[in-house]
Amino acid sequence: MLFLIWAGAGVTLIGLLGLAWCIVRAAAAKRENLSDEAMRARLARLVPINLASLLLSAIGLMIVIIGIFLA
Repeated sequence: MLFLIWAGAGVTLIGLLGLAWCIVRAAAAKRENLSDEAMRARLARLVPINLASLLLSAIGLMIVIIGIFLA
């Protein structure tokens, strides 16, 4: 079950990288001093990626827990 632990850790890492990417993109949009409507449009495109990354990291942590229980 060690494979499940490492696979889950990898999936979690991918999710965390996605979250970090969303943070960097949102900070870059804030630095550009966009208008309110442009800022909303830019952030609206980041929301699905952010939620998918959060889901991916949560699923990865679930896989790690399952691997620990089965070990």
